[in-house]
Amino acid sequence: MHEVSLGGMLTDYLTGQTIEETTYEEFRQALAKFLVEEKGYPKRGLKAKVPLIFKIDGQDTGRHIDLVAHDDAGVPLVLVIFCAGDVGSFERETVSCARLFPGGPVPIAIATDSIGASILDTASGDCVATGVRGIPTWEEALAKSAKTARIPLPDERRRKEERILHAYSGFLYGTCCSESCPAPSKGGK
Repeated sequence: MHEVSLGGMLTDYLTGQTIEETTYEEFRQALAKFLVEEKGYPKRGLKAKVPLIFKIDGQDTGRHIDLVAHDDAGVPLVLVIFCAGDVGSFERETVSCARLFPGGPVPIAIATDSIGASILDTASGDCVATGVRGIPTWEEALAKSAKTARIPLPDERRRKEERILHAYSGFLYGTCCSESCPAPSKGGK
């Protein structure tokens, strides 16, 4: 299943703005609220539906990241992908997103359906905890980030991660319903 409009509007938890209600938005809102109210993440550092753009065969493609937590300097610490389906089957895609994300690699990557979760170490790709209660607190995320070197991927490795991510997410953009699942543009719209 992919994200489609439900025809309504709702108030965004992070910004207070009115946004379109979609099949995933309720879950994205619940995850943002959980991170802020249960795990201590500052609202100001959370961004929703962040575009991740990369090139495949010279063409821009990408996907939206459901939530990204940044520190006060704008450095990404945690990346969250909402998934509809078995959380474990989204782990490799989520790690690729974290490895390719601008300003990254993002040290902590999370694949979640809002009930289950795989908390992933981006460097190794290993699942280090499971369940939403295993999601690190803001303080834990800051500590992990402080110990993580931000070394951009070498070109060859970057191309491999782009191919992996494209293989996982490519079916959404252009084959299932190009009108409702377009690849995010460079401008983020």
